[in-house]
Amino acid sequence: MKKGTKIYSILNKKCPLCHEGDFFVSSIYDFKYMGDVKENCPHCGLKYSKEPGFFYGAMYVAYALGVATFVTLWVSFNLFFDNVSIGWQIGSIVTSIIILSPAIYAYSKIIWSNMFVKYDGQVIGKSTKTVE
Repeated sequence: MKKGTKIYSILNKKCPLCHEGDFFVSSIYDFKYMGDVKENCPHCGLKYSKEPGFFYGAMYVAYALGVATFVTLWVSFNLFFDNVSIGWQIGSIVTSIIILSPAIYAYSKIIWSNMFVKYDGQVIGKSTKTVE
């Protein structure tokens, strides 16, 4: 995982354009600012939201992440824990999804943004680029 890849931007929660500036206002589990994205990148000045409602598309990503989490946990239970009842499996999966929901919400936004912005290592200082 090196700078210049989308995985670097996503896992480190950095600007998709320069990979330097922070993407979120605060921590993922800071409930006061949960999922709040900065207006612009503090390093390159990229405006994160192309238009009003830009991050509504991130709901599709959040849905996919939630389904992937559910399927991963369900398969893991059935492969590794044969004696666990269905009730415990469902309870564990629901609890896990509730605990992971702030992370799923935040990561869906940065994944969505990375789908529309390509890394540019030549960006220096403040620019006026918008998400394209």
